[in-house]
Amino acid sequence: TGGGKSIIYWMAGLACGGTTIVVSPLIALMEEQAQKIKEHGYKVLVLHGGVQSSQQVQLLTDYANGQFTPDFIFVSPEKIGTDGYFEYCLRKRHDSITLMVVDEVHCVSQWGLNFRPFYQRIPEFMNELLGPDSWCKVLALTATINHKELQDVCESFKINPEHILKDDILMRTEVQLHVKKFSDENQKEEAFWELLERHKSEKVLVYLYRKGNTRGVTDLAQKAEERGYRAGSFHGDMNAKERMEIIEKFKSNEINIVIATNAFGMGIDIPDIRVVIHFMIPESVEQYYQEIGRAARDGEGAHAYLLYSDKNVSFKKSFFIDGSFPREEQLREVYQKIVGNQQTGYKTFDYFADEEKQLCLPYYLRAGLIEIVAKGFSGLKEVYDIKCDTLQCLYTSTETKGFNRICKKNGMHPKELSDMVYEGLLSGKFQLKKQLERWIVLKVNEIDISEETMTEILEDINRKKQYKETMLDYFVKMIEDTQDSRYLHQEIAKYLGMDTFQLGRIYTTADGNRVRSKSEVIICNLLATAGITYKYEEPLLYGDGKRISPDFTIYLPDGTI
Repeated sequence: TGGGKSIIYWMAGLACGGTTIVVSPLIALMEEQAQKIKEHGYKVLVLHGGVQSSQQVQLLTDYANGQFTPDFIFVSPEKIGTDGYFEYCLRKRHDSITLMVVDEVHCVSQWGLNFRPFYQRIPEFMNELLGPDSWCKVLALTATINHKELQDVCESFKINPEHILKDDILMRTEVQLHVKKFSDENQKEEAFWELLERHKSEKVLVYLYRKGNTRGVTDLAQKAEERGYRAGSFHGDMNAKERMEIIEKFKSNEINIVIATNAFGMGIDIPDIRVVIHFMIPESVEQYYQEIGRAARDGEGAHAYLLYSDKNVSFKKSFFIDGSFPREEQLREVYQKIVGNQQTGYKTFDYFADEEKQLCLPYYLRAGLIEIVAKGFSGLKEVYDIKCDTLQCLYTSTETKGFNRICKKNGMHPKELSDMVYEGLLSGKFQLKKQLERWIVLKVNEIDISEETMTEILEDINRKKQYKETMLDYFVKMIEDTQDSRYLHQEIAKYLGMDTFQLGRIYTTADGNRVRSKSEVIICNLLATAGITYKYEEPLLYGDGKRISPDFTIYLPDGTI
């Protein structure tokens, strides 16, 4: 975290030329990165729920018609997975797309905490956009990923394991780690207020994982304000504008305490956060290190406090982990809502209208009960002033103007209809009363879930539950066995795959090197101040071919080493 992933894709995109698509999971992250790139004089197109639909359509139309060629396009995985007009416009300019950046790529893995199902649709999107054998370059980035999730990513994006690059140093030792276990929640809350008072003049980020109830995000934020702290809350139920306002207030020091769910997370770059407090235990090593990574991004020191109890651990399993998976009854009920009138065939599906459907859909897709066959909309009832005979015939072919009804009546595949409408929209062959929806078109293969299929789905769910509980148990064991800050950093780094030989490099020099002792920090700082070029522990061939790694290799102006 804080290791410069953004500059990697900025430079890669510019080196490739053309247009780079950046898939990013958070609106705040998109806006922040887009603004930084614009400040350097490059053209950026940002598309997310905070941008009005009519404005998005106009921007995409101008892009597809060649009136605007962005260097970077920022988009969410959900937009890639549901917005047919976006895909259609990109197909018109596919030759100019040179790089696909998948930021926070650990969200691809169904095993991970931050799994986002539409991340898994990105390869299919690239097949539609560029052809299965004609992909542009793919650059996938993450700060925290384990081996199992890494395998998922490589399989999804056809990445050769030889092309996995890791930083040598995966530790953030400038953040001092403090682990405090409590016997009850009252004791824990008392310690929390003591920490806020101790750090009241600093910028503090507090992580909780639930919005409501006693000691939830809103409750704790309200208590903090009542105690006179400049505090705000941040959670997933806030709209994009509200969340951006909190981030801006935090940056400008209008507030200096933010109490948040993990909606405040990946990639948010506020350089001077000095304290991160976990008021409840995270679910995994990866989540913990990702979240403490919000601190000390300016390279200065910071503190991270983890406050937890045995009750937190059991509650995490029963409420957060188990509650994140659908139950058998829920799977059957939601499937019937989707199937509707007990028929197989095509169904338009408003993915964003129902959280239960969002939760269950990935399991139906994996089981083959349902397929996603196109991106569409509810129908043509919002279309008028049609200047295309073919489209006019489709419009008048049914009274309801419904998407599926038109397809069935005219023997059309859903993609054929949606592409025809998108072409009409692009070329101005009709007018709209309101913008087309971002719906997906499903092909329902079974009218019910058989016992055999349900067994397979439930076995899959149980495997994932057990995996996540194991991840939590592993993290609990790690913090209970290794509470010293230095060694906890090293244990986490080993878990993330850092070379054991590098684990001793825990001190940071003025010029950004990582060394093993404070005396070496002094030497590096003196060399850097004097303008002397040097390398620390650089492998060299010496004498008869023997390989050595001296502490310092000095490069003199005349070329002598």
